[in-house]
Amino acid sequence: MTWPSGSPTVLAVVWLWVFYFACNEYEIVEASVHEYSGERFVSKGGALVVHGGSEGIYSSAPAHHNFTSLTANGDSYIRFEKVKFRRDKEFANISLGLVHAIVFEVEDRQMIGGSAYGGQRAVCCTVDLAKLGVCSEGEIIHRPSTENPGWPQVFGVSFGLDEVVATLPSKSIEITKTGMYNLYFIHCDPNLKDLVVEGKTIWKNPAGYLPGRMAPLMNFYGFMSFAFVILGIFWFSQYARFWREVLPLQNCITLVITLGMFEMALWYFEYAEFNETGIRPIVITMWAVTFGSVKRTVARLIILMVSMGYGVVRPTLGGLTSKVIMLGVTFFVASEVLELVENVGAISDLSGKARLFLVLPVAVLDAFFILWIFTSLSATLSKLQARRMMVKLDIYRKFTNALAVAVIVSVAWIFYELYFKSTDVYNEKWQNAWIIPAFWQVLSFSLLCVICTLWAPSQNSTRYAYSDDGSEEFDRDDTTLTLIKPSPLPSNDVRNAPEARPVQGSKGLSNGDLEEDKTE
Repeated sequence: MTWPSGSPTVLAVVWLWVFYFACNEYEIVEASVHEYSGERFVSKGGALVVHGGSEGIYSSAPAHHNFTSLTANGDSYIRFEKVKFRRDKEFANISLGLVHAIVFEVEDRQMIGGSAYGGQRAVCCTVDLAKLGVCSEGEIIHRPSTENPGWPQVFGVSFGLDEVVATLPSKSIEITKTGMYNLYFIHCDPNLKDLVVEGKTIWKNPAGYLPGRMAPLMNFYGFMSFAFVILGIFWFSQYARFWREVLPLQNCITLVITLGMFEMALWYFEYAEFNETGIRPIVITMWAVTFGSVKRTVARLIILMVSMGYGVVRPTLGGLTSKVIMLGVTFFVASEVLELVENVGAISDLSGKARLFLVLPVAVLDAFFILWIFTSLSATLSKLQARRMMVKLDIYRKFTNALAVAVIVSVAWIFYELYFKSTDVYNEKWQNAWIIPAFWQVLSFSLLCVICTLWAPSQNSTRYAYSDDGSEEFDRDDTTLTLIKPSPLPSNDVRNAPEARPVQGSKGLSNGDLEEDKTE
């Protein structure tokens, strides 16, 4: 496969795109019903820890508000249900200390743990800290918050003699302040390395079970569904009016609009179901992911084929067809796997290398699409200008300007997103995080609207299609001759006029270009 070459500016954009995807860690918010199925404690900060969850939660709404359902009843809480700790039988004859559950808002993170003499921060009380009298050795270090009275919330359970299982008392913690809340299960006994946690916790916002950072996306996908319906009404009405003049390219655009309508609707219903039950519906999620992957693949292939001049200056892609199909299939597989693992699987269990292994192929393929699109577009513009196909050249220039604006805006947004993530280590800006994925949806929809405007079905659709009957050359001559006042020559002089020779020459040029397309 021949790799296209491009200008230094395009190459710089491509490498920025790869760098962005490689560095960007996809933040996955777990379901609001957090289930624990034998998660093991890991060593961290001198303690053994299991991360129980992190979610943005809005404060409970006032009682006088009117709510439409039992789920959206205005209550915000974190509820513990049947949370158990299980240890090995060989340690059952030993009565050990507490296993704690700690819930804190991210602003109170400094209230957990401490250090002696400015050394390394520890969660469990060390010998040095015990000597300072600030804690008892083996206990978890925590101090009450000065900003949030009663926080952090710390409680626990201990194993009795000969007990293998210790059950945490059922408890519901009301959320009275909006913030990013974290839950950790912690103990300080090194003899319990094989301790596991089972059960579940339920996290709820005033309007339902959707995590705070995801809640605005439900309304956003509802809005995008409506936007796709409006675009579909415009496109399908034009399609029905001029169905006899419809081009293959316009059929592809119809497919993208249809896929977009299904994708946005499925995401909206997926979020609505998630909000009602607290558990992501796997089937709806898989369909939404698949429709989205197909739409992104087809959209990229359409832009690539248009940039190559398919249906405009060449009737087929020739020898490039198999390469374009191979690139499209590869991108679909890579994108589908990444989206399925992010939205359906447990991505939080993957290591950084595993995440990079999934993200990097999509980033490289996207960068290759960008490089190939702009390289092909440059060649097509040069060919249209050389043939003086002014009508087609005008529409391609508008298309190029739209792509250029999209790339510039994308690059600017990539820098902003990298800045946003680098300055929000503890997810304190969770209320605005939904804007980042929403922007890419709006940008792709805007570019689709531009394409629909440029190539909308009309009675002149065939004017933009490829033709080998020499009409493009006559179109060029008409454009030139309209600037010259016709002379009153007899008909026999007109037939023998030298102006007829360039027309034959232009036909020869067209045949030469056709041969060039075939060799490509």
